[in-house]
Amino acid sequence: MEQQVYSRMAEIEGAHWWFVARRRILRAAIRRLVPLPPAARLLEAGCGTGGNLAMLEDFGEVSAFEPDARARELARRKTAIQLREGRLPAKVPFEAETFDLVVALDVLEHLDDDLAGLKALRDRLRPGGWMLITVPAYCFLWSHHDVVHHHRRRYRKKALVRLALAAELSLVTATYFNTLLFPVVAVVRFGKNLLGIESADDSDVPAPPLNDLLGAVFASERHLVGRIGLPIGVSILMLARRPGP
Repeated sequence: MEQQVYSRMAEIEGAHWWFVARRRILRAAIRRLVPLPPAARLLEAGCGTGGNLAMLEDFGEVSAFEPDARARELARRKTAIQLREGRLPAKVPFEAETFDLVVALDVLEHLDDDLAGLKALRDRLRPGGWMLITVPAYCFLWSHHDVVHHHRRRYRKKALVRLALAAELSLVTATYFNTLLFPVVAVVRFGKNLLGIESADDSDVPAPPLNDLLGAVFASERHLVGRIGLPIGVSILMLARRPGP
């Protein structure tokens, strides 16, 4: 990502409706769907500026890696967990078969070789371990936001599932999410593309009443994700397992 994006992300991810609501959805999905053992070990791949780490610590001992030095510096201001330099697919700084849950939250879309990256993460799972993935959905939503975040692609659900199977993971569930606000996001993206507007990256925090409303609408999907498959959305969530006991 552009360096200014990391700095802005660190500033807003504690309050911006999208980050706050997504953490609520992810926390609910892990609690509902992932029966982790006592003293579970978790790994966040590509942790960015560290906005998800405190949430993940609710579930066990967390480690993380991140390729960008500026992002790591910002993340270390928020956490005392084991945070290392690392890059997918070839420079993952943790041993194989170490973790009960690996999460990669909006990471695969940055990789030139997403299959190799997914295989590298699979290898860090213990047999029977869990992997939670989120990615942005639909190429037709491509915008300047994707450019400044250095995305290589956006996904459809079927393509993401095929990727997981090619990485020798067993699918548990896959669903679109950020569904209720999909029409708003689509109109904004199409409008900016049509008018040639290249605003930085949709990173402004709205006024508090609107920020709270958008967050409440998005976070309400925590009651649906993992229970029903949502047919469309701005993002995709997939839960898979490494085969084993």
